[in-house]
Amino acid sequence: MKKNLLLCAFALTTLFAANQAATANGPLATTTVAPASALQVNTAQSTLKWNAKKVGGEHYGTINLAEGSLQVNGSKLAGGTFTIDMTSIVVKDITRPESNKRLTDHLKSDDFFSVEKHPKATFTITKVAKLKAKAGAPNYNITGNLTIKGITNPITFPATVNIDGKTAEATALITVDRTKYDIKYRSGLVGTAADKIIEDTFTIDLKLVAGTDTQAVGSTK
Repeated sequence: MKKNLLLCAFALTTLFAANQAATANGPLATTTVAPASALQVNTAQSTLKWNAKKVGGEHYGTINLAEGSLQVNGSKLAGGTFTIDMTSIVVKDITRPESNKRLTDHLKSDDFFSVEKHPKATFTITKVAKLKAKAGAPNYNITGNLTIKGITNPITFPATVNIDGKTAEATALITVDRTKYDIKYRSGLVGTAADKIIEDTFTIDLKLVAGTDTQAVGSTK
């Protein structure tokens, strides 16, 4: 017993002496984590192509990003926030001006996106999961909150993200369930005749280009 007590006392004395020496020579070393950097989206180079299918056909077009940023830690994606300009909806598959305008106006109406009341949609990344993937294949699973018509729902999709210094590019094919955003026009959920149904999901083919802004997130210039 005495031997054990002596060993404990010796260990405590040695530890105290080591701490005293470290204090005398300066503060103990600490590990710091580099803050995330915000890469601002280049809205001119970024594209969002939408596609909606119906019985016997489909419609497709584009919509613009208003602004956004990707948050990165070195070569890893950490987050991001984006704003979509719902007023910029364009129909590409209809060439007759009158018919094109009719569909464009309908998409902006309360039957669909209620653009006058809700001119912006937003997406905020809440979680990123790195995937082991071959070159060119999706290397992230991205989860975030998508807000359309003032209604927010979580959504998860695979994406291919390449970050190179101060630039980044991301591509993804995102499937959105429109019924979760109170867009039920000609949905099978509301008893639409089988030959009139518009599919409940539409897709967004996303290409996102960002870069050159090295300002740390949360800092001010």
